[in-house]
Amino acid sequence: MTIAVDAMGGDHGPRAIVEGTVAAARELGVRPMLVGSGTQIQEELRRLRATTLPIEVVEAPEVIEMHEHPAMALRRKPGASIVVATEQVRRGRAAAVVSAGHTGAAMGAAHLILGRVSGIDRPAIAAVLPTATGTPVVLLDVGANVDCRPHHLLQFALMGNVYAREVLGISAPRVGLVSNGEEETKGNDVTIRAAGLLRDAPVRFIGNVEGRDVLLGAADVAVCDGFVGNVILKFGEGMALALREIVRAEMRGWRGRLLLVYLAPALGVARRVWKRLDYREYGGAPLLGINGVCVVAHGRSGARAIRNAIRVAAEATDHDLPGRIGEAVGETIAVASPGLGASR
Repeated sequence: MTIAVDAMGGDHGPRAIVEGTVAAARELGVRPMLVGSGTQIQEELRRLRATTLPIEVVEAPEVIEMHEHPAMALRRKPGASIVVATEQVRRGRAAAVVSAGHTGAAMGAAHLILGRVSGIDRPAIAAVLPTATGTPVVLLDVGANVDCRPHHLLQFALMGNVYAREVLGISAPRVGLVSNGEEETKGNDVTIRAAGLLRDAPVRFIGNVEGRDVLLGAADVAVCDGFVGNVILKFGEGMALALREIVRAEMRGWRGRLLLVYLAPALGVARRVWKRLDYREYGGAPLLGINGVCVVAHGRSGARAIRNAIRVAAEATDHDLPGRIGEAVGETIAVASPGLGASR
């Protein structure tokens, strides 16, 4: 399986991107395709003694920077690494594309080059987050759509349900709608109307879930608009980092070093806890609703995160995620009122 990787994206590209791609080639059995500056990519491959690995290098002379407006940049830079990488999927030369670069540009390239799954009005970014139960939760949307209508949230629920079932292996995912209270009367106009649609949808809808419930594992799929989802995602990342820094602060000084002697047996547990909370272990977030597989990685992604983002892309491809989403949405539209899948 060939995965196209935007080698120039992210805060640490191309060095960390190439390192993660090399790890994926060695450990995951995929055939990565690195897209970007051939000179820089080859230099990194030589540094890593990885020139003999089955990694193809595709030249892309331009890069879309983080400060650029995505739509304008896509028009001005047809040779940008994210554009060229996504084009490999359209041409059938790669099964999926991974990027840690400009999220808006990655979304725009996927939308323009690959198109949407039939019946999906707005693709959504789905983040897989750890929970207290040990079973992850799919949170979507986490940034693609700030303003949504009720039928958009219904489509997010259908896509998240497919991802949780097909990729995460949850046989009957519990789908919750993120709101400011569990009661049916809570929420704004959009969420209240969306709840009505979800009650009639072919998903296991459990009603509203509050923000605190998301990471406690109350639902397997948590649905919200991109504004709310992005706030939840960033707050969760900040909380995990804050907890780590608080523990480190408590361990400083001679008292902390003395305490470490007594806590040594528990350090292994602490490392396992941090691994469960570390976003790098989850790699990247798939852009659901696109007629192809596109995985958006964190801009701060290091090598391990990129390696895991490639794993996510490979898993989505193995399960034919776009096809499964198309089937789920088509079945829902067929039995629902006319116009459910159309823009409103």
